[in-house]
Amino acid sequence: MRTQLVLAILLLSLVLLSTGCGFFNQPGKTAQEVHREHIRILRVNQQQMMRDVDRWLGFDQPSKLTDMKLN
Repeated sequence: MRTQLVLAILLLSLVLLSTGCGFFNQPGKTAQEVHREHIRILRVNQQQMMRDVDRWLGFDQPSKLTDMKLN
């Protein structure tokens, strides 16, 4: 009896690991919510990349140039 239970748990674990949670119907998010989340993630990633590029090019520091016109 015990070996059958262990075998059943092992088989169930193997099935769940191979299919993942996408196998079951999850009503947690609609397609529009998932799309908005993906768009937000892409926008945040782009902002972070631009911040890194600005830091690498030195645009994140204030300019040391004067705004006064010298004669």
